Amino acid sequence: MPGLEVQGVAKTFGKTPVVDHVSFQVAHGDFVCFLGPSGCGKTTLLRLIAGLEIPSAGRIVLDDIDITARAPCERSFGMVFQSLALFPHLNVEDNVGYSLRLRDGNRRARRERVEELLELVRLPGMAKRAVSQLSGGQRQRVAIARALAQEPRILLMDEPFSALDAKLREEMQVEIRQLQQKLKITTILVTHDQREAMTLADTVLVIAHGRIEQMGAPLDIYRNPANKFVATFIGSSNLIEVEVTGADRVRFGDHTIEVASIPAAALPGAAATLSVRPENILVNRLASGHSGGLSGTITFIRDFGSTIEARIDCGGREIITVSPSAQWDGMQASDRVGLQFAADACRVLPP
Repeated sequence: MPGLEVQGVAKTFGKTPVVDHVSFQVAHGDFVCFLGPSGCGKTTLLRLIAGLEIPSAGRIVLDDIDITARAPCERSFGMVFQSLALFPHLNVEDNVGYSLRLRDGNRRARRERVEELLELVRLPGMAKRAVSQLSGGQRQRVAIARALAQEPRILLMDEPFSALDAKLREEMQVEIRQLQQKLKITTILVTHDQREAMTLADTVLVIAHGRIEQMGAPLDIYRNPANKFVATFIGSSNLIEVEVTGADRVRFGDHTIEVASIPAAALPGAAATLSVRPENILVNRLASGHSGGLSGTITFIRDFGSTIEARIDCGGREIITVSPSAQWDGMQASDRVGLQFAADACRVLPP
């Protein structure tokens, strides 16, 4: 079915390209995250979709209808801003029902709709509360209810959880995902937090320098990064310079490492970059007199309770590992250890 289509959209401020001819589609009911570092163009892209910015090139199409030139009020999109932008002089009911008051003069129907929305966002009985009396999480819910009041075709959210503390942020992430699944509303969220994107999204667009570096399901991107930027921005990854020795093998120092696959452009004898996630490296205590196999010296350990992160010096190259605490054999800094890489989790990145 047709949904939202962004076709070759670009935005330039002066001579600086901020969004560089981006194209993608969003199906009805999908939750999509724009993920990238500060200044990468993700918020500008969201504002282009909302109609708050005019593209320098390209088209924005919704259900086969070109909406590029439409004003924001003509797009039937809901927007939750990073600052929330609640009206401080209005109470909760008037904030949530603001757009309803502009559209419908029936006061009773408007009050009933506001009550429904406050129930939906878990703020029953708070209609008369002043905005200044609300906690951060409650203000967030009011902003979401206000955006949903006009029954938008698409909900747009610009880093809505950035001002919340870590615990409340995680709670709100779960709530907004459950709400989105319940309403089946198409949602686009901007974030620089990769964990947030992995938690919420059906589809992630990884953006850098105004371009889409990779687009796909969160786990697909995590397990199969398209390049070095994606490998390091989505989670943590060891990027190891290696030499290609065969169709499924590379050499790191004097050691051969089996990998899942090697790009066709990486010919035998060529230098390449191996990406392996810290949790896909098995760390073992070395037996006395051990020789052969990849080994190193632990230089630093961080114990997170459920997992243990270790930094290991392998011939001058630091490798980071993450192991379940139950599998950690009491090894300490300065101990010599052996490392085993899971072949199906090793990716040689395209040159």
